[in-house]
Amino acid sequence: MTSVPDSIAGLARALRRESIADLFRRDPQRVPRLTLSWDDWRVDISKERISPEALARLVSHAESLNLPHWIAALFAGEKINLSEGRPVLHTALRQRDDAPLAVDGRNVIPAVRAAQAQIRTLADAVRSGARRGATGQPIRSVVHIGIGGSDLGPRLVCDALPPTADAIDVAFVSNVDPAQLSRALAPRDPATTLFVVVSKTFTTQETLANATSAREWLAAALPPGADVGSHFVGVSANVPAAHAFGIASADVLPMWDWVGGRYSLWSAVGVPIAIRHGYAAFASLLAGAAGMDTHFRTAPLERNLPVVLGLLGWWNAAVLGHSQRIVVPYSQALARLPAYLQQLTLESNGKRVTREGAPVSGPTAPALWGDTGTDSQHAFFQWLHQGTHVVPVEFIVPVRAQEPRGRQQTLLVGNAIAQAQALMIGRGGDALQREVATLGLPAAQQHAAFAARECPGNRPSTTLLLPTLDAPNLGALLALYEHRTFVESVLLGINAFDQFGVELGKSLATPVIAALADANTAIEADPSTRALTIHARHLAAKE
Repeated sequence: MTSVPDSIAGLARALRRESIADLFRRDPQRVPRLTLSWDDWRVDISKERISPEALARLVSHAESLNLPHWIAALFAGEKINLSEGRPVLHTALRQRDDAPLAVDGRNVIPAVRAAQAQIRTLADAVRSGARRGATGQPIRSVVHIGIGGSDLGPRLVCDALPPTADAIDVAFVSNVDPAQLSRALAPRDPATTLFVVVSKTFTTQETLANATSAREWLAAALPPGADVGSHFVGVSANVPAAHAFGIASADVLPMWDWVGGRYSLWSAVGVPIAIRHGYAAFASLLAGAAGMDTHFRTAPLERNLPVVLGLLGWWNAAVLGHSQRIVVPYSQALARLPAYLQQLTLESNGKRVTREGAPVSGPTAPALWGDTGTDSQHAFFQWLHQGTHVVPVEFIVPVRAQEPRGRQQTLLVGNAIAQAQALMIGRGGDALQREVATLGLPAAQQHAAFAARECPGNRPSTTLLLPTLDAPNLGALLALYEHRTFVESVLLGINAFDQFGVELGKSLATPVIAALADANTAIEADPSTRALTIHARHLAAKE
């Protein structure tokens, strides 16, 4: 990571000396100067501790780091995942035209179109009742088995889009905890249930364990000799392994190594979206993302939504020193968005070395968490307003409701806008003194009563208003955050597209699992790990 330039650090020092409310008083044009618009979206960063001058300096810094080159390289299919020698082409999955795009001299667009045709064929067959199980009954429900990017993206979208009368029931199983699979299977009829098993290598331990249990559940319930394989579809790059599991080769949809797991919902990993909501909805999701791709690729940096939000994220974390970031979608449909963004940003930018392998010179990705409004107003917003930590908040607010409840949507949107205002202006001064005076408390208690009610304000936030949460806007929102994360990685000087830290715990789990299963198996580990393993084995034996 390049160090923070002195000119940017100097602007930050000056801005720290003023309240955000004072910045508004000093600049009557602050709102239009720090608001971006795109396709009826409005992104207001005027409540952040930043100035138009600082934003311009950040844009210049991004240019000095060749951000335009990195954006072009992403879309051109260059091997910007340097540690693995791979291109990063999830954008090709939503490309609207058939313009050639080569990876190692081979045009990948025909393969993308073929995979999309497979998705559509499968989704149409399930939705129409043409896809049948071993007993000849039509498939009526789907259980999607995956983990990480093979679960979070399609689960988010399936939950976020409003169900229609013909929506297919889809459940998701990711955790190897058997309780999750058991609860997903309990209400379902084996004869009418289809499993979608997603694993790029078809060796993912958690996914295969759940898939094996699902196969045993089917075999126990279906007639002897029934074709259990007809109840499975695979999404994998390892067709022989999926076929060995019992999935027909024709029922294995492709994955490619130029699509990372956390970007894979746009691929055949998103097949449950097409099954649940129809292929047209899936195509609209892709189209919305493609619109944001075009904006990211072509808009000037200073008016480019992913670029400006990425610059702001870097400014808050690396320059102002905020170690956390909170995302609050004011939409119950986006309840899973914070978890999705945790993987996207922390798996991408939770690194400690640069692309060249040198230690970074400062913090990389801040911790990210959040929950939906208005629920979170009755939980951690107390901490935001009066706690000792100052954490930037991102409000994501669809203005028009998915459901016909106009008054409730007005309450929702109004609360979001008001919370951003409250974080900035706080509560105190003469008005609060007068309120405390009406309580009739003894004079000795009035100071404590005032202090307990005072909110310091001066807490930064960004507000993103989008027209409604339909498939195109959802696709654009997810693409916005993908590209924003990439911009931050360029500013940090790191590779956003590997995740070797994920593999460490998995590799160490293998000998621990073996020792848990067999008391005669020795475990070569530190004393704490050995003691925990032995005690867990003793507890398990008491069942």
